[in-house]
Amino acid sequence: MRTIITFLIVFGVLVIVHEFGHFFFAKRSGILVREFAIGMGPKVYAHMGKDGTTYTLRLLPIGGYVRMAGLEDEETELSPGMPMSLELDGQGQVQRINVSKKVQLPNSIPLELIAADLVDDLTIKGYENGDESREVVYTVNHDATVIEDNGTEVRIAPRDVQFQSAKIGARMLTNFAGPLNNFILTVVLFIVLAFMQGGVPVLDTNQIGTVQPGGPAAEAGIKDNARILAIDDKEISDWNDLTAEIQANPGKEVTMRIAEDGKEKTVKLTPETSENGGQKIGMIGISQYMTKTSFMDKVVGGFTQAWDLVIEIFKALGSLFTGFSLNKLGGPVMMYEMSSQAASQGIRTVIYLMAFLSVNLGIVNLLPIPAFDGGKILLNIIEALRGKPMDPEKEGMITMAGFVFIMVLMILVTWNDISRFFF
Repeated sequence: MRTIITFLIVFGVLVIVHEFGHFFFAKRSGILVREFAIGMGPKVYAHMGKDGTTYTLRLLPIGGYVRMAGLEDEETELSPGMPMSLELDGQGQVQRINVSKKVQLPNSIPLELIAADLVDDLTIKGYENGDESREVVYTVNHDATVIEDNGTEVRIAPRDVQFQSAKIGARMLTNFAGPLNNFILTVVLFIVLAFMQGGVPVLDTNQIGTVQPGGPAAEAGIKDNARILAIDDKEISDWNDLTAEIQANPGKEVTMRIAEDGKEKTVKLTPETSENGGQKIGMIGISQYMTKTSFMDKVVGGFTQAWDLVIEIFKALGSLFTGFSLNKLGGPVMMYEMSSQAASQGIRTVIYLMAFLSVNLGIVNLLPIPAFDGGKILLNIIEALRGKPMDPEKEGMITMAGFVFIMVLMILVTWNDISRFFF
C-alpha cells in the first residue's frame, strides 16, 4: 500500500505540474482551456470556473490532462439526427446545449439536430420537439456550454479562442510550458532536499560524508569524513568514481585504501546487493560529503544539481544511439519499482526520485517526436519558416505516425520491464 500511494503521488504530481504549465500559458495566450482534469476515467466532481474552464476530479488518481479549444480530438461531436435539448438566455440565444441522457434541463427546448456550427456562424438548426414541420435556427451565445454525453459541461470552442488562432509564438510557448514546469519542479525539489540535508553535496572530491551504522562501511571501520583513495587499485578522485566502483561489485569483496585523521589504511568489505532499475548494484552505506551549507549555497545547489542531472540524462540519451537497448529505457512498471524502493528508504529518497523523474519527463517530452511537445514545437517552427500552417491532413498523419511509434515503443518497454522485474 505504501508503494502504491508513493507511486500515485509521484506520478500524479509530475503529470499535473506538467499539464498546469500548458494550462497557464494557454490562458495567457487567449486559448480557451475547456477542461482541466485531475485524474483519469469517470468524473467524480466538476465545477465550471468564471474563466470558462471546467475543473474536474476523476476516479482514477493517475495524472491528469487539459483540453484546449480547437484541438481535433477535444471537440464535442454533434451529428445530424442527434437528440438534444437547448436552454436559452434572456436574449433568446442558446446558452446551454445538452446531449447527455444523464442530465435533465428544466424549461429546455427538445431538438432533433439538422446541423450545427459552433465555430464560425454559431448557429444550431433542427426540428423543435421532433416535429419535422417546425424547422428552427437558433443563434448560439459565444460563451455557451455543451453538456457532453458523459455529463461533463464545457464551453463551446469558437474560432477566436481556439489553439490555432493564437499567435505562433504563443503556441510554441504553450507547448514548451509543460516541460518548463517539470524543470522548475526539479529545481524546487533539489532546493528542498538541500535544506532537508543541511547542505549541498560536493561531488568533485573523494571525501565521504556520514557512514550509516550497520552498513558494510561501518563494519569495516570506516569513519565519517574519510577519504576513499582507491578501490582494488583503481584511483578514486570524485564521488562518481566512487559510486561507479561500488555499484559494479555487488556481493563481491573489494579492497579499499582510505585516509583518516592524516593516516592511510587498507580495509576489505563486501558491498550489499540492491536492486535498481532491474539491475543489481552494490552499496556500502555512505553519504556524500557536505560543505556548502549557507542559505544561498542551498538555493544555488538546487540549480546546479538539476543541471548536473540534465547532463547525465543527455549522456544516457546519447548512449542509445551508440548502443540501443530496451534496458536503458523504463516505463510505468519501472516507475512503480523505483517508487517501491524509494518508499522503503524515506521521504528524501522519494523527493529525489520525483526530481529525477520530473527532469526526465521534461527532456523526453522535448524530443522532436510527433505527438510529444517537442514534435509540436518542431511543427510550430516549420510553420513559422513557411509563413503558413501545414496542411491539417498532413499534420494529422505525422502526429498519428508519431503516436503509433510511441505506443509501440511503450508496449515493448513495458513488456521488457515486466520481464526484468517479475520473471
